[in-house]
Amino acid sequence: MTILTPPVQLACPQNQHRIEYVLNLVNHKDFELPSEFYDHAKSLWQDEGVRACYERSNEYQLIDCAQYFLDKIDIVKLNDYTPTDQDLLRCRVLTSGIFETRFQVEKVNFHMFDVGGQRDERRKWIQCFNDVTAIIFVVASSSYNMVIREDNQTNRLQEALNLFKNIWNNRWLRTISVILFLNKQDLLADKVLAGKSKIEEYFPEFARYTTPDDAAPEPGEDPRVTRAKYFIRDEFLRISTASGDGRHYCYPHFTCAVDTENIRRVFNDCRDIIQRMHLRQYELL
Repeated sequence: MTILTPPVQLACPQNQHRIEYVLNLVNHKDFELPSEFYDHAKSLWQDEGVRACYERSNEYQLIDCAQYFLDKIDIVKLNDYTPTDQDLLRCRVLTSGIFETRFQVEKVNFHMFDVGGQRDERRKWIQCFNDVTAIIFVVASSSYNMVIREDNQTNRLQEALNLFKNIWNNRWLRTISVILFLNKQDLLADKVLAGKSKIEEYFPEFARYTTPDDAAPEPGEDPRVTRAKYFIRDEFLRISTASGDGRHYCYPHFTCAVDTENIRRVFNDCRDIIQRMHLRQYELL
């Protein structure tokens, strides 16, 4: 809280010892949290100063699920607590290394490699790109006002755009198409509607952007949200269409990983796209 500029103070100074307790405890690894931890965490979450600090979470590194789990801390602390599907979907583990997963969607087998997006993980990717049908590139659409963990300066969305450009123009990948997941649409909508962090403050060109004719808003979607998400989509498409070589394509999808129905529809679309890519790869289409 004190590292923010300007700093944020606790509304209740007596809660300082709770901060010290929590910070000391989380430095230990592989242990079971005692009941006192949950009591201290709950009291801190109710402190207006902590809430004010949370409202500025784009200025430091905080996982997206923080509020979700802090709001249900009375449930999480129970000895017989069993995570729900939503709890599991909102958990996050930092990807380090390469994880291989096989699964099936509508009788189509997927063989997927999950690689870490952090800068020091990228050098490991090249070994995964041999004989792949497609690359799934996942972007946090809500990260337009956030900075990367590595240097706390570089804008996260700009970093994603730069990485996408590097992959798209890589000479070894010029025949491999990209399925673009513009993820965290729920969080993007929350930020846009809150109006506290305007996209044009981070991407000035947004001020001149108009919603394209091909936009297909979700039922009941606010026009401001539609404009924001298509602006982000078009920033990536501007990169993919610049080459114009017709050898690989970009297929964008708006996704929300915690919305199982949305992900089911998207993966059904991806199944069809990947099948077409596979046929094209072997000159059968």
